[in-house]
Amino acid sequence: MRLRALLETDALGLRLLGGEDELDRTVRGVMTTDLRDPSRYLSGGELVLTGLAWRRDASDSEPFVRILAGAGVAGLAAGEAELGDIPADLVEACVQHRLPLFAVNETVAFATITEHVVRQVSGERAGDLAAVVDRHRRLMTSGPAGGGPEVVLDLLTSDLDLRAWVLSPTGRQIAGAGAPLPASLGAALAGHHLAATRTGRRGPYRAAVAGSTYSLFPIRNAGRGAVPAARDVRESVLSDWLLAVEADASDWPAARLDLLQGVTQLIAVERDRRDAARTVRRRLAQEVLELVQAGAAPAEIAARLRVAAPVLLPGLGVAPQWQVVVARVDWTAAGTAGGAGVPGDIAGGPVAQALLEEILVDPAVSGPDSADRIAVAHTGEEAIALVPLPAVPAPLPETVDGPTDNAAAPDTAEAPAAQDPALHADALLASVREPLSAGLADDGRLTLGVSAAVHSAEGLRGALEEARHARRVAAARPGRVCAAGHHELASHVLLLPFVPDDVRRAFTARLLDPLRDYDRRHRAELIETLEAFLDCDGSWTRCAARLHLHVNTLRYRVGRIEQLTGRDLSRLEDKLDFFLALRMS
Repeated sequence: MRLRALLETDALGLRLLGGEDELDRTVRGVMTTDLRDPSRYLSGGELVLTGLAWRRDASDSEPFVRILAGAGVAGLAAGEAELGDIPADLVEACVQHRLPLFAVNETVAFATITEHVVRQVSGERAGDLAAVVDRHRRLMTSGPAGGGPEVVLDLLTSDLDLRAWVLSPTGRQIAGAGAPLPASLGAALAGHHLAATRTGRRGPYRAAVAGSTYSLFPIRNAGRGAVPAARDVRESVLSDWLLAVEADASDWPAARLDLLQGVTQLIAVERDRRDAARTVRRRLAQEVLELVQAGAAPAEIAARLRVAAPVLLPGLGVAPQWQVVVARVDWTAAGTAGGAGVPGDIAGGPVAQALLEEILVDPAVSGPDSADRIAVAHTGEEAIALVPLPAVPAPLPETVDGPTDNAAAPDTAEAPAAQDPALHADALLASVREPLSAGLADDGRLTLGVSAAVHSAEGLRGALEEARHARRVAAARPGRVCAAGHHELASHVLLLPFVPDDVRRAFTARLLDPLRDYDRRHRAELIETLEAFLDCDGSWTRCAARLHLHVNTLRYRVGRIEQLTGRDLSRLEDKLDFFLALRMS
C-alpha cells in the first residue's frame, strides 16, 4: 500500500506535516517504537509510529530521523498525546532527510493504525500471491515448468507467514516448506482429515494437535479435465491428499480462502500427473497377474518380469526376489453423511489399489515420486502388489585365522548389518493404522496379507496364494485395519481364526472365566501368572524371576489355577488348552 492511502483514510486521524512529494512510497509493514536507536528492528518499508518518549531536547530529533532514513523506512507518524503539538525540530529533521512525517491525533490509538496497515498489506500480498498461484497452475497444467508444489508452499511461508504441508491419507509428507513435519504429527492430522471427511463436512477442517491449530484443506482437482467427483465419499476418502496449514482458517476472509483453494487445485494437477505416471507400473502388474492366474508357463512369466524389473528398480536390470501383497477394503454399512448408496455400489478394487500404493511407499522417503518401485493391479475386490526386492550384499567370508592383511581388512566389528529389504506385515501398517482407521470409520475394514519372498517366476503363483491366505487370516481378526504375514501360516495362528465364534467363546469362558472372576475379587493376577508360566515353558525358576515372586508364591498361584479350572498344568494337553484359550480370548 502507499502512504497516500493512509492519509486519505479519515478514520486513522493522520495529518501531513512534511514530505508531500514522497507519498507514493510503499508501506510494507508497521512498527511502534520509543527507542532512541531502533535500527536493529527495521528492515525497510515500515511506517514507524512513535510517542516521542525518546526525545529529551531538540538535539535528539535529527539523530533519530537520520537512523530511520538510513534504514529505509517509508514514513514516520508521531503521536500528539504526549507533547500536544509535534516539535518543530522534528519537522525540520524530517524535511532535511526527506522522510514523510504525520501527526497522529490523540484520539486515535496506535493499535488502530497498526491493524489497518497489517490488514491492507496482507490483503495486497494475498492478491499478488493469488496471481502467482494462478500463473503457476497454468504452467503445471501445460508441463513441468512450474517447479512443483514446493514453490507455492514456499510463497505461502514467505509472503503470508503460513506454514503448510501436502500430506497423503496416511500422513506421509509429500511436499512442504521448511522443516519436515514429524511423522506422528502428520499421521494425527491425516486422521483428523479422514474422520471429518467421513462426516460429510465441507473443508477446510479445523484440528488442534500438539498445542497448535491446523486447517486441513482437501485436495481435489475441480478444473478442466478433472475426474468427476465420487458418488460416495468412501470411493475417494482413502486416496485423497490434503493440505495442512498451521493456522485457524475459521475467521479468514473469503479472498484468503479462495487463495488456498487455488493452491489445492494447483497441487491436484501434480497429483494427476503422478497418477498418470503410475499407469505403466499398474499395467505391468496387471499383465504379470493375469499370466500367473492363468497358469502360464514360468518362462513366459519370467520374460514379463524381466520387462518389469528395470521399470521398478532402475539400474538393477533384474530383481533377484519378489514379494506379493494382497489388500482388500470392505464396507459393511449402507450410506454415510458424505454420500448415498450401499456397499455394493462401491468398487473395492480401485480403492484398495490406490490405498495399497500408498501403504507400500517407504515412509523414510518423501515426495510424490517415491512410489516408483510399486506395481499394483486389482482384480475384483482385491488389490495385488508385485514388489521387487533388491539384493542384499552377502557378508564377507570369515576364516579361522582371520584376514591375512589387517591393514586392508574392513572393520567388521563396526560395519552395520545388512538390512532385510523384505516387507513384514506387522511393520507395514504400524505407522498408518491410526489415520486409516479414522477413514474407515464404523463401516469399513482394510485387511492385508504378505507373502514370503520368492526367487523365480515359478514361485509367484504360490506367493499369490500365500498372500491371499494370509489376508483371510487377517480378515478373521477384530479391528478396522488388520494384517498377517506368511510366517503366521505355519503355526497354530493359521487355525484359530477359523474356529466358529460360539465355539471360541465357550472354550475360552470354560477355561478362563473362573480365573478372571477370582482376579476381580482378590486381585490375585492369576491370568498374568498363567501367561508367564506358559511363556517360560513351565520353568518354575524362570517364571518366578520374571514375575519377581518367590517360587513358593508361584507354586501357590499355579495350584489355585488348577483348583479353579480342574486342569493339571503338568500335563501337555492342559498346557496346550490354556495356551489356545489365551490366544483366542
